[in-house]
Amino acid sequence: MLSHALFGYTGGLKPQGRFATTHWSLVAAAGGSHTRESAAALDALCRIYWYPLYAFVRRAGYDAARAEDSVQAFFVHLFEHDSFAAARQERGRFRSFLLGALKHFLANEYEHGRALKRGGGQTLLSLDVSSGENRYMLEPRDESTPEMLFERRWAATLIDRVHMQLRTALVRSGKGALFEQLKDYITGVEDDVSYRDVGSVVGLSEGAVRVTVHRLRRRFREVLREEIAQTVSNPAETDAEIEFLLGVLSRARAGDVSGP
Repeated sequence: MLSHALFGYTGGLKPQGRFATTHWSLVAAAGGSHTRESAAALDALCRIYWYPLYAFVRRAGYDAARAEDSVQAFFVHLFEHDSFAAARQERGRFRSFLLGALKHFLANEYEHGRALKRGGGQTLLSLDVSSGENRYMLEPRDESTPEMLFERRWAATLIDRVHMQLRTALVRSGKGALFEQLKDYITGVEDDVSYRDVGSVVGLSEGAVRVTVHRLRRRFREVLREEIAQTVSNPAETDAEIEFLLGVLSRARAGDVSGP
């Protein structure tokens, strides 16, 4: 279970190191002239964040086919109309920009009576949006709003990216098998962890497993902070965003769908 304590987050943490706006740098590239580089930047952003948007559209009442087309058309619209350039001026949280832009796009689509055809006659991005429905069918059938579902999926996307980075680093160092044994403990409840049993599987002492888990959790916190820092335009917003996203995930696991 995710918790503020397990993440070592107690509020008031100071940003460490040089603040990097990686996602916003991609936004800047995508908002420039329509070059191969800007198209690649847009594709990178879409690959990361398309599913939270898809989940929002589905929960908003669109069927699977319409949601798939709408999300793809939305990203194409952003690119073709240089909407990312405006985002650089608005700044703020990247998730807020994307959701606000999507709502505006869907509202205009409805207002002007534009029904998207399959593919919309556009060159679609290289996204496997068709897999979104399989993922959406696994979403809890609760009463959460489209906005709340978007926030949960956004937070989960960031957590998944952090896990992937940790796994990649350990695989490269020849410790991929160790990560597979310990991955559930990085954000798990320590009382449920039997370090002795894990040690017997991976060939480490109980103490060595405990130290390894501690180091992985510390690294997890660092990478999570770096990942979230990339989605805000001001380093002062990082702590608030961490607090918010961890709260979103905690409420989801507690079954609270009442929202913030």
